[in-house]
Amino acid sequence: MISLGLTYSEFCKRHDLNDSPKSDARRRYLALLAGQTELPVGELHPVIRHLREGELTKFIQRAPDGLETESVIIPMWRKDSRWTTLCVSSQVGCAMGCTFCETAQLGKLRNLSAAEIVGQLVAARREFDTKIDNVVFMGMGEPFDNFDEVIQTVRVLTDPLGLSMGMSRITISTVGRVEGIRKLASLGWRRINLAVSLNAPNDEIRSQIMPINRVEPMSMLRAALLDYPLRTCQFFMIEYVLIPGVNDAPDHARQVADYLRGIKCCVNVIPYNPRHESPWPAPDEHAVQRFLGQLQEAGQFSKKRETKGRSHMAACGQLGNRTMSRKRPDVIPLGVTKPAPY
Repeated sequence: MISLGLTYSEFCKRHDLNDSPKSDARRRYLALLAGQTELPVGELHPVIRHLREGELTKFIQRAPDGLETESVIIPMWRKDSRWTTLCVSSQVGCAMGCTFCETAQLGKLRNLSAAEIVGQLVAARREFDTKIDNVVFMGMGEPFDNFDEVIQTVRVLTDPLGLSMGMSRITISTVGRVEGIRKLASLGWRRINLAVSLNAPNDEIRSQIMPINRVEPMSMLRAALLDYPLRTCQFFMIEYVLIPGVNDAPDHARQVADYLRGIKCCVNVIPYNPRHESPWPAPDEHAVQRFLGQLQEAGQFSKKRETKGRSHMAACGQLGNRTMSRKRPDVIPLGVTKPAPY
């Protein structure tokens, strides 16, 4: 069985192949990553269904244990530029318990292997004939709770003798796992992008909607971001899910701007995408633009993230099939107050 989660050198070593220029090892490796090989490929799970909304595609793969991963192909464009981003999952479910997130309602079912994560890109290319330009770890799960497998995935994606994807085309999104941020910084990968879910102006509100804040409060997160070795031309993406009546007041915008002062970042204001049985509605466009303007008036560089896929539960915070959690007695419960250990 050949694993997708191997770099080229690991592939050659594992399968006792000669990696000289005259060998066909690289051809075989590229065929493996392109999903074109007829050899049995480990962790390339079948696509069991997909949903489309315009040009956006959400697809679901099922593993042998019956659990499902969800990934989203997102075509994007600006003026004359066009590119395709793949949103990948790093876990099935999530243990972070964020109250606004559909994935969190599953609890954490299990981590995905590097091969399963790479397999999402392979499936996108093979099943939908799509060239993937960017990969964002913004699907199901907290990437830094599956740190080693996520990092191995990045190594495979950026392998010069494999997919050769530029590090700057990969973004890892975290709820603010401080140790994960510091471990990523220690790798010296200066070009990889980091997105952080802030979603609140202060500890009181953030602890209510993001239980991780009770253990790793905003002061710890700010210190980790200030210590992070950004390049001169680089900045953090601070994600702020705007929830009506929770974190959208004028004073909240001012508090966010004050908190982020001195941190090189852009705030992505994300209109809340209601989960199933949500206690909150989606904000209207006027409320989003008002909050965006208030951030900008306070001196914070910010922009709105356009909503795509909401009608098919494919938008930010909407991934996950809750029926899976009902079949698993070992699911980590919601609302954790202590992060999972590394």
